[in-house]
Amino acid sequence: MKPSLGDRLRVHDGPRTRELSRVPAGFGLGTLPATAVPDATTQMTCGYCSTGCSLTLHLRHGEAIGLTPTAGHPVNRGMACPKGWESLAPMEAADRATTPMVRTRGGKLKAVDWPTALRLFTENFKSVQAEHGPASVAFLSTGQITTEEMALLGALTRFGMGIEHGDGSTRQCMATAVEAYKHAFGFDAPPFTYADLEISDVIVLIGSNLAISHPIMWERVMANPNNPEIIVVDPRRTETAVASTHHYAIHPKSDLALLYGVARRLIELGAVDEDYVGAHTNGFADMERFLSSYPLTRAASEAGLPVERVDELAHLIAEGRRVSFWWTMGVNQSHQGVRTAQAIINLALMTGNMGRPGTGANSITGQCNAMGSRLYSNTTNLLGGHDFADPEARAKVTATLGVSDDVIPRNPSWAYDQIMAGISSGDIRGLWVIATNTSHSWINQTECRDVLDRLDYLVVQDLYADTETAHQADLVLPAAGWAEKDGTFINSERRITVVKKVRRAPGHALADFTIFKMVADAWGCGDMFEKWSSPEATFDLLGQLSRGQPCDMSGISSYRLLDDLDGIQWPAPAGSPMERGAERRLFADGRFFTPDGRARFLYEATRAPPEQPSIEFPMILLTGRGSASQWHTQTRTSRSGVLRMLHPERPYVEMAPVDAEALGIAPMSEVVIESARGSMRAVAHVVPSLGRGQVFVPMHYPDTNRLTHPGFDPYSRQPSYKHCAVRVRLPQPWE
Repeated sequence: MKPSLGDRLRVHDGPRTRELSRVPAGFGLGTLPATAVPDATTQMTCGYCSTGCSLTLHLRHGEAIGLTPTAGHPVNRGMACPKGWESLAPMEAADRATTPMVRTRGGKLKAVDWPTALRLFTENFKSVQAEHGPASVAFLSTGQITTEEMALLGALTRFGMGIEHGDGSTRQCMATAVEAYKHAFGFDAPPFTYADLEISDVIVLIGSNLAISHPIMWERVMANPNNPEIIVVDPRRTETAVASTHHYAIHPKSDLALLYGVARRLIELGAVDEDYVGAHTNGFADMERFLSSYPLTRAASEAGLPVERVDELAHLIAEGRRVSFWWTMGVNQSHQGVRTAQAIINLALMTGNMGRPGTGANSITGQCNAMGSRLYSNTTNLLGGHDFADPEARAKVTATLGVSDDVIPRNPSWAYDQIMAGISSGDIRGLWVIATNTSHSWINQTECRDVLDRLDYLVVQDLYADTETAHQADLVLPAAGWAEKDGTFINSERRITVVKKVRRAPGHALADFTIFKMVADAWGCGDMFEKWSSPEATFDLLGQLSRGQPCDMSGISSYRLLDDLDGIQWPAPAGSPMERGAERRLFADGRFFTPDGRARFLYEATRAPPEQPSIEFPMILLTGRGSASQWHTQTRTSRSGVLRMLHPERPYVEMAPVDAEALGIAPMSEVVIESARGSMRAVAHVVPSLGRGQVFVPMHYPDTNRLTHPGFDPYSRQPSYKHCAVRVRLPQPWE
């Protein structure tokens, strides 16, 4: 019998997920002096994950002194996860970067003023370019800064500074989904709204621990009145899997074979919506022939499941009236992630679960502004989702921005891994890192840090001067953070919302937007960005650039309108209705963004992961988010005492009881985890949530990526963090 909604809520509130409960009112206000009584409020978007929750900031004389989740907001409806409640604490940390700092010959960082920092920045990067060419300097950015800042950075570097290559940390989380959508739909266009989580009668979560990674979205699943089937496809028995109605604990990285087997079985069951497929898609007949190689027996064998369970999964999808498919990093961070994402899209298309409420093939974004980065960073596509090689798009950009066509690149940038390879080969000698922590988050850390040490000049622009990457920097620029500047974010459901300056950045720290403008002036190209006079003026430019694009936001006249309407989903072209709470679901008319308006079925034979277990390294390492209270490299969340209490300070590794017994490892004992690339120490958590031969380590710890294998999807060039070969052992007495 299917568990009731109440049963699933009780399971969800177990000891490992209790932190996801609603926090008592006033928690985010902290302990305030009697004189610090709020005299006003304003609302703005949280700066952590892509959910885009609205937080009400409580102000005293215009300065934020506390916060609470915004009641009635269409995204989070008065809820927030622990990170959201504690958003202000990391901004108030005593160890914020407060002044520019330069590395002395003795290896220490020394404080300097901004004029000196800008002079060193320009002199060193121009010197590198003069000796090695314009392409010898690159940048690495983030999904954490505002859309306006991303666009200005991309335009400054590629139009003004002659830099050919720059990429963002969104390459690590969302590049796979971007490519899958572009190939299938003709544009990077997640079709859903969050309301679909509450309308579906079948919810399929693939490689997504939604309860931990996006807890407010999970709360919306729990609010679904249809008592839906909740299907989780994941090697681990995650918090989400525990609360699901059906968990398919597949062998790691076998999801593509499973999805192909399910697709073939749906055809055999007569579950294909032939009218929809015939009217709105291309390539189904060829895919049907391809799927003949993936009978249930093969899919079950490769996935490590009984044939009956794969058949059960196909029946659940076939019998659903409103089936929605959702995926996150378990799919994206894979050696064949794009084809896996496209296999999910194929299931939605072939069953007609697209464009209707409660349906869709829905990628949940990682960072708060990954969607803004995807469309406006000027790296993978020309500003506003345009093609660098399209003469009409180039003419539109030159006319809107008032720049010469000569300064606009003809091609997209190198991807993150190609930039790192360029540093290793000596083709790239200077690097500007903005609001990301490469020396913690990039794959195969031992090699990564060695590569960064080869640079002639490394500039790090961040909130803190003690990140792993800042430790390697020649110049550190202090940046303002969330709530210390103005701009917009775009969340997973394509909702554009505002962030606001409601507190002063410490010391001489400045908004990234201001730093970019200062760099433009120091470089000698400031006149090119005269129209980019403020974040809101820049937003207007981006609206003009988006006109006529699938991501059209030209109808959004001001930040005030976004504020009044609790954000607006794109597309929002001029003349379209602007109503609070309006849902803008894509593809309701069956028209896609391809030249012929039809979606494409895409597929390819499955491949084994590039690194297999061996006699020396017999186990498979899985990585991912370990807690709703921690964020990525912990650069911000580690500054909150509350969040530190909600997550183990010491690294830990989860392993199955059968493996622990075979290796003589007792619960809570210290172990060493080793791969061909490095090692780390961790506390052993012996749990029944993993299959034999699998171990799990959260990504938040600095040493986790000493283990990971530098494999990449060939289409998205996204790293495969989720699978590599390791061994686990007890430490030796002399270690």
